[in-house]
Amino acid sequence: MDVARPDQSRRRRQRQVGLGTLAVSAVLLVTLGLSRLKPAAPTVERATIWIDAVKRGEMLRQVRGTGSLVPEGIRWIPAPSEGRVERIVVQPGAAVEADTVLLELSNPEVAQSALQAAADLRAAEAQLAELKVRLRSQKLDLRASVARIESEDAQAQVQAQADEQLAAQGLVASITLKNSQTRAAETRKRLEIERERLGMSGESTSAQLAVQRATVEQRAALAQLRRSQLEGLKVRAGMQGVLQQVPVEVGQRVAPGTNLARVAQPEKLKAVLRIAETQARDVALGQKAEIDTRNGVVAGHVARIDPAAQAGTVTVDVALDAALPKGARPDLTVDGTIELERLGNVLYVGRPAQSAGEGRVGLFVLQPGSGEALRRKVLLGRSSVNTVEIREGLQEGEQVILSDTSQWDASDRIRLN
Repeated sequence: MDVARPDQSRRRRQRQVGLGTLAVSAVLLVTLGLSRLKPAAPTVERATIWIDAVKRGEMLRQVRGTGSLVPEGIRWIPAPSEGRVERIVVQPGAAVEADTVLLELSNPEVAQSALQAAADLRAAEAQLAELKVRLRSQKLDLRASVARIESEDAQAQVQAQADEQLAAQGLVASITLKNSQTRAAETRKRLEIERERLGMSGESTSAQLAVQRATVEQRAALAQLRRSQLEGLKVRAGMQGVLQQVPVEVGQRVAPGTNLARVAQPEKLKAVLRIAETQARDVALGQKAEIDTRNGVVAGHVARIDPAAQAGTVTVDVALDAALPKGARPDLTVDGTIELERLGNVLYVGRPAQSAGEGRVGLFVLQPGSGEALRRKVLLGRSSVNTVEIREGLQEGEQVILSDTSQWDASDRIRLN
């Protein structure tokens, strides 16, 4: 016969409740523990990142840019007038003298104008010669007229004197004497007028000759202009150097002023660098520079800074202070480094990949002995090509990851293998 045991049932229920409570408590404790665990740090191969140590000392500030070698003496040769390219005489790369003919143009109108101007000049010169002969003839006529009147005046004066003597003796009538005196006075007046006309003829001759000579000079200048335009159809270098470009083709028609060729003096070159406008603000005239031609480094100094930026860069001309290495030629691509200043006793480190200049950035700082790097806010100062000044956040000797860490923006620590 079974005997009921209520105490055992109660203890069994209590045991089940206790076990359930323990299970729930365990789940809660595990959940709480897991919630307080830090997320797993990303793992990075140490060999794939760039690490640098913070240093204190002198920091050289520099900016760098690419560019090319450009001749200091360049001459673009324009078309003197409209024409058609008939022949290209010299090809780019050839050495030329000032009078070397580079190419030939043709323009029938220019040739016709030159011929017409030459003919007009010859006509004006002929008119000048004819005028000289005519004026000389007129002067001779005046001189002959003066000579004739002088003779008549002498005869009239002699006749008047003779009649006066005869009249005094009563041998000539008074009317005859009066006629002789009137004729003598008339011829004397005519003589004075003719002499005055002869004197004035010199001034008139000079004035007429001056007008005609001015016409001749005008025609000569026009003829010279037309002749120079005709000669200009044979395009010459104009300076000693090397022909670099001929940007036209045979048969092409060109307008006045069109660039036909470029001649440069390759012995004297300068470097034209393109510096990012964000880095060019501290560039100044006279600063030292180094130009890398891939075949040697040449020292120079900043000679000119373009006042305007183009496509995010500022053009800087660097005058070279030393001879260029062999192989240097115009349009050769070069790298240039300009020295801005030297900062003494500053804290600096290599320039981080994600740094754009002054401001606060987050950098991963290695923790000694832990194999981990923690993100830290760092205030950067003045920057150079490869280094940047540290103003806050780092101490001398600390190691910093300088590689691009944007892929770990969601983590404040990384683990290094």
